[in-house]
Amino acid sequence: MDQITSADPRRWRALGVCFAAGFVTMLDVSIVNVALPSIQQTLRAGPTELQLIVAGYSLAFGLCLVPAGRIGDARGRRFMFSLATAGFGLTSLLAGASQTDTQLSILRLLQGACAGMLNPQVSGLIQQLFRGAERARAFGLFGGVIGVSTALGPLLGGLSLTAFGPTTGWRWVFWINLPVCLTVLVLSRRLLPAPAAQAARSRLDPVGLTLIGLGTAAAMFPFVTTPQSGFWDQPERWWWLAGAVLLAPLAYLWERRYQARCGAAVLDPSLIGNVAFRFGAAVGLAYFAGFTSLFLIVSLMLQSGLGQTALVAGLVAVPNAIASGLSASLSSRLVTRFGRRLVVGGLALSLVGLLLVDNVIRLSPTAWLPWLLAGAMMVAGCGNGAVISPNQVLTFQDIPPQFGGVAGAVLQVGQRFGSAVGTAVVLAIYFTHLAVQTPRVGLAEAAKQAASRGLWVACGLIGVASLVALWDARRRTGSVGASPADSGPAT
Repeated sequence: MDQITSADPRRWRALGVCFAAGFVTMLDVSIVNVALPSIQQTLRAGPTELQLIVAGYSLAFGLCLVPAGRIGDARGRRFMFSLATAGFGLTSLLAGASQTDTQLSILRLLQGACAGMLNPQVSGLIQQLFRGAERARAFGLFGGVIGVSTALGPLLGGLSLTAFGPTTGWRWVFWINLPVCLTVLVLSRRLLPAPAAQAARSRLDPVGLTLIGLGTAAAMFPFVTTPQSGFWDQPERWWWLAGAVLLAPLAYLWERRYQARCGAAVLDPSLIGNVAFRFGAAVGLAYFAGFTSLFLIVSLMLQSGLGQTALVAGLVAVPNAIASGLSASLSSRLVTRFGRRLVVGGLALSLVGLLLVDNVIRLSPTAWLPWLLAGAMMVAGCGNGAVISPNQVLTFQDIPPQFGGVAGAVLQVGQRFGSAVGTAVVLAIYFTHLAVQTPRVGLAEAAKQAASRGLWVACGLIGVASLVALWDARRRTGSVGASPADSGPAT
């Protein structure tokens, strides 16, 4: 597809291709969780390797987002999209064929890097292909894809382990990506728009790319390498944060100077100066820090604490996925009317859902626990869809299409960082409480108590997101604020 007009129906087919690729990359954030016991047993993986298999994906994902977004904006999103899809499919194939824990750890890093290359292109293409209410609908659908893929991960992982057994089933957790990647790779050449003629002459700002990449890695590393023995163990890893603090002002000063001289900085200061973008990124960071850990905590409690199967743990998340998708679709139609107030309502509903989950865990009989958990998580899913999708629309409302990729990358870096921080804190609380209470009250009761403690931390983080959203709603003074500033034709 060479050119697209604002009325071209092929835009929606192109969007479907983007969503399919985005779905599998987000799916791999959570699908591996239920397979960890099988991977540990089959490959004799140690704690460090297991941490890399889970958190290394997120680290590499976050590290590549901004550089890939900038390269896609400057040199063409279709090429980056196709390259990343091919890389993701290849690394998925090799990960499923791994013979050692070291091989799998390395391949998960590479798989995460490919996912980080791909996702900014999706945001950039939505900015490029759609305008006005249609853009809100497209971002709303993409938000639904994110929520559904994250929630369906445990179910698909559980089904793979049930169908193929614990020894081979974990390999299909990765191989499930292959048919999707092959289909997307074939269709992307036909359906995605070609780069503009001037793209090959655009500057890339290699110094800025390097500084931002190093800063992102330094900020995320301590949180994705948290040992199960305790959040504050291995204190030397916290020195990475000092590097991030030093790199942040250096990167900002370089980008401001480079933009003034060349007009092609990775992070245009006007992007960081956009108030709607800053508020949206802050809401996304805090919310992802809170809600991402929900699935991991529930899965751990059900499997390790209560002896349930991986399939049961996955089925519990299905109502959340369905509710999240439906809520996202509805919210995409309402955001232009209610603006930030819709996000505030979604955050409140998410909090109610997490509190219901906590009460179910603490008070319900063990025999009824999975059923009641599914209902409580459905409520949380309704809130989830009303947060992620509208927040993306409001965050990108004033961002020109030429910055769509890097803007989406920055938003996702905040979300990945929030997920890493929230998961590290909640898991540390979970495992610490589990170790202390198991000798006193038994494994099952200790797992319930530990999950409850972790959920209260998650509620606190979503509370922070609620305060930021309320601040933004007050700043907007009830204005709609959801229509893009640019209304030119899509190209």
